[in-house]
Amino acid sequence: MNDKVHRLMPRFRFGAINPRSGGGLYRGPTYQFYRIVPTDVMEISTVLGLEDYTPEAVEKAIKNYWKCVDLLVRERVNVIVLGGAPISAQLGRPRVLDLLRETKERTGVQGDTPLEAVIAAMKHLGLTKLTIGSRWATELNDAIIRYLEGGGIKVVGITKRDQWAAQAAAMSFEEGLKTALDVGREAARLAPETEAVFVPGGAAMSLHVIPAVEEEFGKPTFTNLSAEVWNNLLRPGIIPPVKGWGCLLADNR
Repeated sequence: MNDKVHRLMPRFRFGAINPRSGGGLYRGPTYQFYRIVPTDVMEISTVLGLEDYTPEAVEKAIKNYWKCVDLLVRERVNVIVLGGAPISAQLGRPRVLDLLRETKERTGVQGDTPLEAVIAAMKHLGLTKLTIGSRWATELNDAIIRYLEGGGIKVVGITKRDQWAAQAAAMSFEEGLKTALDVGREAARLAPETEAVFVPGGAAMSLHVIPAVEEEFGKPTFTNLSAEVWNNLLRPGIIPPVKGWGCLLADNR
């Protein structure tokens, strides 16, 4: 291969199925990603078409899953991450694990989801008790709890802000940042016995919550993105530990 071309070849292709529907405004999906990964990791994404977080909307959107997988496989991605904690939560863990297994069998490409990455991160750190900084409504929170507890993680507290997809999308960039920090701090205070804090949800870019909560409360803190990057890039040794974005990415137990 020509040396000039080789300089732009990625060492890893991170395939992402973003939950959102087509159209409308979508703020830089890689704005956080390239804060924590080297620039020779290429994110390649497509969209699932999720219109809301309800079970009915998730069932409608998941029909597009294999079309998304086929698009990403044609781009020779090294992993396929089905984004959106609400999607996994509403499908339920047994169904998600079957989907990931079938993805590997059909394509040879490993699949992942944010909730599976969080379960793996908790086990890696030897932790079992978690609080969640959620912006969502009770119904969705309950589904998140069921999913994580199915993976051996005890949810000892969860916040709520009664958001569904429309309310989440209506937040400004600044509102999302503030809301993520608010629920992250509230989650850290909810249960003294908690061992870690999880702040899910891509609509509010929440990476900044990790160093803030860890410094203030001394608890390991994760987001969807940090757990996914750890599980698929750092844990297998594709990239080195990342400093400044929490103990998980820094590989500090």
